[in-house]
Amino acid sequence: MSHRPDSQSTAQLHVWVEGRVQGVMFRESTRRQAEALGLAGWVRNLPDGRVEACFIGPRERCERALAFVRTGPPHADVTRVDARWENVGESRPRTFEIRG
Repeated sequence: MSHRPDSQSTAQLHVWVEGRVQGVMFRESTRRQAEALGLAGWVRNLPDGRVEACFIGPRERCERALAFVRTGPPHADVTRVDARWENVGESRPRTFEIRG
């Protein structure tokens, strides 16, 4: 039997999303999805046209957020998602917010 990490332990997933992801309600849709999943973190537009987000919570829920950003809201056209699991910082947010 293989051992899987505890899906309920707190994880942090950092993502960068490319494509038509600005001006299509991507940040707001991501915030709603994260809140529905009970995740903390943030999402923001980058000057180069990408969207960056950080999801903090149970790993399985972070994976569900990742599945969401791979498609995005209806008018988005996601062409690439880079994702990186990171160590959870000590001063992590308690809610999910839209930044800048």
